[in-house]
Amino acid sequence: MRIYILPIEFTDKNLLSSLLAALRDAFGLPVMILNRSFSLEGGRDPIRNQYNSTWILSRILEIAPDEDCKILGVAAVDLYVPVLTYVFGEAQLTGKAAVVSTYRLRDELYGLPKNPEKLKERLEKEAIHELGHTFGIIHCREPECIMYSTTYAEEIDFKSKNFCRVCSALLEENKKKS
Repeated sequence: MRIYILPIEFTDKNLLSSLLAALRDAFGLPVMILNRSFSLEGGRDPIRNQYNSTWILSRILEIAPDEDCKILGVAAVDLYVPVLTYVFGEAQLTGKAAVVSTYRLRDELYGLPKNPEKLKERLEKEAIHELGHTFGIIHCREPECIMYSTTYAEEIDFKSKNFCRVCSALLEENKKKS
């Protein structure tokens, strides 16, 4: 099994490079950048001026390179699901596809100075979290676990990049099944 990172109209090569290394460390699997054309046209809600993350997941699945993989879309647009104001990302539980966006992870969105290091860490944490869902791991109650659910960007800063003992065991068990 391998993990693919699919840049979706996303061009920050430094963030992609650090994300590649972080995912390799977190999952112990080969990680590669997938250079496939992907248009967000059709996923934008003009009233909300946001992109439907569930629609993006369905499109990611259409271009998955093989059966035995996980694929993470990385974008810089504002994501939503109809029942929420926004999301940092979304994933298929025990599925193949996940998506994350840097849009709401940026400090400058909240009137703070730009902080590239914090953006990098938040992206890595959200990517690991969403891919964790694809391995069948649900939200965890341990606040420091990467699978702890967060609502606000600053809450992400308090989590570690690691799975707790229970979630780590689930990950290893489910990697064998995949």
